Order: sequence, then structure tokens, then C-alpha cells
Amino acid sequence: MATVPSTPERCRLLLAQWRSSLQLGARERGLLGGQLRLLDAQLERLQQGRLRLAVFGRVGVGKSSLLNALLGHDRFATDVAHGSTRRQQLESWPQPIDGLRAVELVDTPGIDEIAAAGRARLASRLALHADLVLLVLDGDLTRVELDALEQLAASGKPLLLVLNRCDCWSDTQQQELLGSIRRRLPADLSTIEIVPVAAAPRQPTLLSDGRVRSTTTAPRISRLRQTLVALLNEQGQLMLALGALSSADRFHRVLHEGRLRQGRQQAQSLIGRFAALKATGVAANPLLLLDLAGGIACDTALVLQLCRLYGLPMHSQGARDLLGRLSGHNALLGGVQLGLQALLGGLRQLLLLAAPFSGGLSLAPAAPVALAQAALAVHTTRRTGELAAAELLKTSQRGPKPGALLARLARHDPAARAWLQCWQPPGASTPLRTLLP
Repeated sequence: MATVPSTPERCRLLLAQWRSSLQLGARERGLLGGQLRLLDAQLERLQQGRLRLAVFGRVGVGKSSLLNALLGHDRFATDVAHGSTRRQQLESWPQPIDGLRAVELVDTPGIDEIAAAGRARLASRLALHADLVLLVLDGDLTRVELDALEQLAASGKPLLLVLNRCDCWSDTQQQELLGSIRRRLPADLSTIEIVPVAAAPRQPTLLSDGRVRSTTTAPRISRLRQTLVALLNEQGQLMLALGALSSADRFHRVLHEGRLRQGRQQAQSLIGRFAALKATGVAANPLLLLDLAGGIACDTALVLQLCRLYGLPMHSQGARDLLGRLSGHNALLGGVQLGLQALLGGLRQLLLLAAPFSGGLSLAPAAPVALAQAALAVHTTRRTGELAAAELLKTSQRGPKPGALLARLARHDPAARAWLQCWQPPGASTPLRTLLP
């Protein structure tokens, strides 16, 4: 019996297949080149088994000190002045983890640097491309930290909360603070683990001249180290796979939104041509069945052309299935259209049959009826095109796509669901209505 691949292996195989089938035009490569390089770097880390752990938080909460404590020596810049981290800093953690070749520790700038918004944006981007994020606090949860926490959780990012500087409080005060933080968390994040640490504790020392100075003592991070080692040994490969899937899903959605935007004018011209063709055929043809058959054929051809225009090839059966769904979304394309066409077509045929008995006078009203049928054909064709474009944006996420696998894991995989319980498929940054023909 064939062995069922593990969840990380399934993610790796799907992403390799998806990336090899990804075809970008020259314009898309120019616009999305930077995002594509970041994505390829993350997919390469997935193949090599190099997990990236990032610390994230406000200025001055001790992110760099925490990483130095994990490393066991000072490699990340620390300073009494806030905002000493001004770019990405990365070091390999010399801690063996089952199933991983390496764990990279990443320091990030503060997320609340009012005078350095660019560094705050850099911090958010680095966190989104990390596989595990430690949100470091040094007190009760602030609005800035809560917003960052919700944003990361919605992106499907595995998170731990780290409460630093616990040497500043008594045991009772520390428990009260942990309880207050827990109460401020959203319901979906109420079970997130909060680990208290003292990355660079200081102890007062009395000098011989009577002055008091504080000296740095050994870090108290043993609980955090144990938590991280146990977590990464058990789920490190899964975190690495989920991080790559999330990044690929974001790129995939941006790509297709761009294709919709680029194809909008071309789609408008295409829909106009098909509407004119269908209207001409309906107005000129006196037989109802041929009108209906021709209209279905015209709409099917339109959907196929739109699929090609938006870079989403679809065979004719898929186009007919799509038309069936569109009819369900719009009553005009279903029973109302058939009823109106039958009524107008029947009326026109009666007028034509009555022509010999009326000396041709009954043909006069036939022209307005034909024009009404043509107008209905134009309207339904345009509506078909609009709904087809909207449906194509949705169907682009189905099948072997990163977002589809993320959604399945969120529903059916217990380990992945624990990290994806707050994950939400990111919506389009531009309203869909403005992207459609």
C-alpha cells in the first residue's frame, strides 16, 4: 500500500507543482519581480528545511536582547537608545531540531517608530515572511501590539507571545499582568501561549562609596528555550510549509487581481463584439430555437475568450458549467431570459404568419419586436461577461492552488487548524467592481 505523504510533504509537492506551472508575462515580471524573489527565497528555504523565526514588537521591548540570550552571545545590536535595529539582522541558531537543517533568528525594527515608518513596514514584511513569530511585550498589551497580533494571526502565521522583563515584577504582579494580557486577547487567540522571560535582567549592586549601580545578570529564558525546542521538533516542518503556502497564496491573489485590472479594457471590447454579434443574429433570425441555441453558443464562446484573456484556460465543458452557475446567480440569465425570448419570438412569428392575411401590415410591428430581442441579447451578453469575470476571480483559487490547500488544512488537519484558526483569505486590495468590465 502506498504511503500517504505527510502534510508538510504534500505542501512541498503542491508548491513545487504550482511554481513550475506559474507563467508570468514580461510586464508581470517587472511589476512583481521583488515579491517573486521573496517568494522564491521562501520556497527555497522550504526545500532546504531552513525555518525562519522572527521577533516582532514595539521599540525597546528587548527583541535583540532576547535573540542574544537564545544564541548565548551578543550578535544582535542593542542600545539604550530606542530603535537601534534599523534593518534585517539574521543569525543561525545552533540548536539541533528534528527534520530541520537550520533555524534562522531574525531581528526586526520596532512597529511603532513614528519617525521611521519605513522601518515599521520592513518589520511587518519580515514577520509575514517568517515561519514562526515571537511577539515580544514588556507590559500589558497595547493597541499597536493587538493590531499587529490580529494581522499576523489573520495571515495564518504561527505565533507565540513573550513577556519580557519579568524580573521587574513580583510573582503576584506577574500573574496579574499575564491575566490582564489574556483578557485583552480576542476570543480566537485566547489559548495562545504566553511565555514570561527576562532576556537581560539587571541586579542592583552597592558600591564601596555608597552608590548603587545595576549590573546585567544571566538571562532567564529556559522556559522559552524549552518551549521553542519542543514546538519546533514537533511542528517545525509544518510551520515551514504553512509559511510558504501563505506567501504563495498572497502572491497568487495579487497576480490575478493584476490580470483582472490589465484585462479590463480588453474584456470590455471583447464583450461588446460578442453582444453585437448576438444581437444581430437574434434580430435577423425568426426562429426561437435557433435564437436560444445561438445565444448559448455565443455566451459559451465569450466565456472561453474571457478565460484566455485572464490567463485561466478552461475547456468548453468548464465554460458550460460556469454558465450554469452564472444563471443561478442572475435570474435574467435563467428563466426570465427564456420567458422573454419565448414571448418576443412567439409574437414575431405570429406577426410573420399573419402577413399574407393582412397584406403585409402585420410586418410593421415585427421590427420593434426584433429590436427588443436584440436589446435583451445585448444586455444578457454584457451581464454574462461581467459575471463571468467575477466568477473567474473566484474559481482561480480552486484546484491545486496554495489558498485551496490552506483552506483544506484549516478545516481538516488538527495541527494546522491550531495555527490557522484565525486565518482569513485576504480580500482584494481593490474593489472587485472596479476591476470588472
